[in-house]
Amino acid sequence: MVGASSPTTTLAQQDPEALATVLEAHPDYRLLRRLKPRLHWDGAASQGLVRVVILDTETTGLDHGKDKIMELALLRLDLDSATGLPVGDVQVYDGLQDPGMPIPADVVAITGLTQADVAGQTLDEARIAELLADVDLVIAHNAGFDRPFVEARIPRFRELAWACSFADIDWKAQWRSSAKLENLAQALGLFYDAHRAEMDCHALLAVLAQPLPVPGHSGLAHLVEASAHASYRLQANHAPFDAKDLLKARGYRWNAEQKVWHTFLKDGGTLQTECEWLKEHVYHQRSVVVQLEKLDAHVKYASRQGELIHRQL
Repeated sequence: MVGASSPTTTLAQQDPEALATVLEAHPDYRLLRRLKPRLHWDGAASQGLVRVVILDTETTGLDHGKDKIMELALLRLDLDSATGLPVGDVQVYDGLQDPGMPIPADVVAITGLTQADVAGQTLDEARIAELLADVDLVIAHNAGFDRPFVEARIPRFRELAWACSFADIDWKAQWRSSAKLENLAQALGLFYDAHRAEMDCHALLAVLAQPLPVPGHSGLAHLVEASAHASYRLQANHAPFDAKDLLKARGYRWNAEQKVWHTFLKDGGTLQTECEWLKEHVYHQRSVVVQLEKLDAHVKYASRQGELIHRQL
C-alpha cells in the first residue's frame, strides 16, 4: 500500500525501552542495558555513616616497581552503616598523569589512552586530598594491583584502610561464574565501556550496591565488615618433607625463596582451626614454633610486610 510504513521503519520509531521490555519478557532473550553512572542516592542514614572511596587506576603495565599510573579515578560516597547502602551525593574525580615513559601498544589498545592524551598531565593532588579526608575505607577491584601504584604516587593512601572487592568476596559462593568486573556487571544486566578508570569505578559501585545472593546484604556492607577483621599468612616452619602432599592438598603453597609452606587465612577463627590441624596432622603433636604475618586493613594488599608473630603450637 502506498504510504504504508515498513516493519523496519515502525520498529525504529518505537521507544527503545518499550522494545527492551518486550524482549525481556521473552524466555529466549537476555537483555543488557548500558550502565548509567549514579551520582545521587536517596535517603538518609538511620544510624551512623561509613565514608568510602572506590578507586581504579590505568597504568603503563603490571609492575609497580617500574610502571606508572596514567589515570586515577575516585568515587567518594557515604554508606548508611545500618543498611550498607549509599546515601547522598557521590563525588567524582578522574585525572590523567603523564607517566614519563612510552605507553606500550597493547595498553593503548586496551585503554584507548595515547601518549598525546597524557602529555603534560598531572594528578590534582589537592583535590585528591579533599576526597580522602575522613575516609574510613578505600575499595578497589584487585586492590593488590592498585594499592602499590597509588601509594607510590600519593603517600596518603598508605595511611588508609583498604578492602578488595575481588578477593574479599567469594564470588563463586555468590553464584557468579567469574569475579571479573565486566562479568559481575553483566550478571546484573549491565554493560559499560571498560578499562577507563572512572567507568570502572561506576560499574563497581553498581555491583557492590546490590544485595549479595548469600546472605543478602550489599557487597559494600560485606567489605566494610571484612575490613574490621585481620587476616593472616601462616608459615608451616620446619614441616617434615613427607607432609608436602598433605599440605599441598590443604591449599598451602611452597615459597621457594624462604623454603617454607604457607597459606592465607581470612580471620582469627580460621587461624585457630588451622593451627590445631597443623599440630595434629603435620607435626604429630610435637611442639613447634610457626610464623604468622598479621594483615589488617591498613597493610593488607600493600607491598610492605605486616606484623610478624611467632606462635608456639
